[in-house]
Amino acid sequence: MPQRTCVGCRQVLPKRTLIRVVRTAEGLQVDPTGKAAGRGAYLHALRSCWERGLRAGLARALKTELNDDDWQRLAEYMASLPD
Repeated sequence: MPQRTCVGCRQVLPKRTLIRVVRTAEGLQVDPTGKAAGRGAYLHALRSCWERGLRAGLARALKTELNDDDWQRLAEYMASLPD
């Protein structure tokens, strides 16, 4: 099974255990299938990992800057995750 690095905590884990965020023409999107076209980065399904990832690692991994819409969309998803 392919391994990926979580951009929040830098742990290397199986791809299926992580959540993919993908950069598309419409902005950043959570990709539950892991198969959407575009540059992707991976995070644990934990709010603490998303908080660390959103501060710096995610934007760098996706080679983009997070705009207000991206922040709002990802923060809404992050709020649904367990601590």
